[in-house]
Amino acid sequence: MSKVAVVTGGTSGIGKQTALALKAAGYTVYELSRRAQGVEGLHHLVADITREELVDAAIGEVLRQEGHIDVVVNNAGFGISGAIEFTKTEDAKRLFDADFFGMVNVNRAVIPHMRQAGAGRIVNLSSVAAAAPIPFQAYYSAAKAAVNSYTMALANELRPYGVTVCAVQPGDIHTGFTAAREKTIDGDDVYGGRISRSVARMEHDEQTGMDPSKAGAFIAKVAMKRRVKPIYTIRFDYQFLALLTRILPYRFLNWLIGVIYGK
Repeated sequence: MSKVAVVTGGTSGIGKQTALALKAAGYTVYELSRRAQGVEGLHHLVADITREELVDAAIGEVLRQEGHIDVVVNNAGFGISGAIEFTKTEDAKRLFDADFFGMVNVNRAVIPHMRQAGAGRIVNLSSVAAAAPIPFQAYYSAAKAAVNSYTMALANELRPYGVTVCAVQPGDIHTGFTAAREKTIDGDDVYGGRISRSVARMEHDEQTGMDPSKAGAFIAKVAMKRRVKPIYTIRFDYQFLALLTRILPYRFLNWLIGVIYGK
């Protein structure tokens, strides 16, 4: 019996590459996206993950077709940038709806089935920004920090039932995520041009960053591991950065981040 995986945001970028890597490993892969057009070789379901009823319908369709779900990769999301002072609260809420509560909706739909089956793997996409919060991308950083906390709590809740949960923290990846970021430079004059400089630095790092196929292969490998730890970080340099965030004093860590992205 073929193993079944569900990947959200699976029509582009990291999600697409993860879905293709799982398919190459023999999985039957369903990808959820708001886009009408899917990816050749994958089963495409149209669903806005911020709408719980649409997620329930999509997961229900997978279960009707396959009878089980072995792996879920919560990848869908987007970014916003701008000064906290000038970011509209409704924009921050939209980001959390997609990047955090969209993940929550998918997991709420699949957990009962995995728990009853006594097996399953949930992989939530986080970011190195969860451990090293980036100025002028505070809400994205905060949403990913919430993903990490949620992941660790959920892992302990589901451990007795054979369902394992982990998060993967990518660093800078060269994908369409950069172009899709919702940017505002409101207040840039007040902040002495620091908003635009910070975001430009970040976008340069992203556009010269890792190939998404390598990130997708890493995530798929984690999804297929027999045992997992709560949080993984992609690539050695980011693994080293994640280690530094755990051992450096907060004052020095935040100063260092500010030197890179806050000036």
